[in-house]
Amino acid sequence: MKTNRLFFIDAVRAFAILMMLQGHFIDTLLDPSFRDSKTIAYQVWFYFRGITAPTFFTISGLVFLYLLLRARDKGNDKLRVKKGLYRGLLLIVIGYLLRIDIFGWFRGEFHDNSLAVDVLQCIGLSLLILTFCYILLRKHLKLLSFLLFVFGVVCFMTEPYYRTLEITTIPKVFANYLSTSNGSVFTILPWFGFTAFGGFLATLFFSHVHKPRFRAFIVSCFFVTGLLLTTSSSWLFMMLYEVTGYELLKSCAYYNYLFPRFGNVLLLLGLFYAAERFLKGSMIGKIGQKTLSIYVIHFIIIFGSFTGVGLKQFYFRSLNPTQAIIGALIFMVVVCVISFYYVKTNAFIYKIVRKIIRQVKP
Repeated sequence: MKTNRLFFIDAVRAFAILMMLQGHFIDTLLDPSFRDSKTIAYQVWFYFRGITAPTFFTISGLVFLYLLLRARDKGNDKLRVKKGLYRGLLLIVIGYLLRIDIFGWFRGEFHDNSLAVDVLQCIGLSLLILTFCYILLRKHLKLLSFLLFVFGVVCFMTEPYYRTLEITTIPKVFANYLSTSNGSVFTILPWFGFTAFGGFLATLFFSHVHKPRFRAFIVSCFFVTGLLLTTSSSWLFMMLYEVTGYELLKSCAYYNYLFPRFGNVLLLLGLFYAAERFLKGSMIGKIGQKTLSIYVIHFIIIFGSFTGVGLKQFYFRSLNPTQAIIGALIFMVVVCVISFYYVKTNAFIYKIVRKIIRQVKP
């Protein structure tokens, strides 16, 4: 089957990584006295900050499974599966490494925070789960597609059950993937739901992207479904609750943020896919190919990975809006420049880790 490369994905990733850069910069350094949720400027900023993580998880699942399916179509998916497992484990390792404070260790300071789970560990584990789903159902694409869709719905709808989950019976290194009580920023539930939905979308693209009218159809579906999820999903849950009396539906309706966020992601995908022909070969597309490098660099600069010395240690919640906005723009440019000219590609990180593995491996 002939399939096309999804150029718009790089643009979506670039948008998400840039929103993450400014979001982390402003959230970490802006003085709390200027955080007025009633102002339009703050509401816009908060919206774009909130859409970043859902976009990353969804895109990760979409790209990852789409590449697996393309490799299967060419008869060499075993190598892609191996790379997928390696990438998932690598993201988990890098996620933990970024929380290391070497100087703090020298001072005898060891914190449980170093075991907290952040976005890289959660995406890495999500990709591992997605890989195992593919291995089990690689010969049954429709069943795989349906299963991923169900996983996404279940992860989102059962959120009230694990929203305040606390786990004390297993080691924190494992419990942190399921509970935020020990400082984890992300947990596998509900965030794997976005990755599962991304994998579901990958099956649709793989099966139909070669068809002549697919672009117009899927863009329309993205916009319509995105708007419905964003504006009407809570109303739908309440209607279903009134019909069935099932309390979980009522709980979903009263605290419904996952389905609207996924709706936001669909709107974003529709916008960028509709404009794909203008994005091929553009700078924004190139930025989207550097997301891991950009993430690592920005984390070191803001939060002081390894050394414990970063912008957070000097300017934590001390900037006014003008300083924060100008600083965020400069920060985005600096991080991208470093990624392009000093860390050529994400392969730079992979190369270092591979060398370490070869030295350790018997």
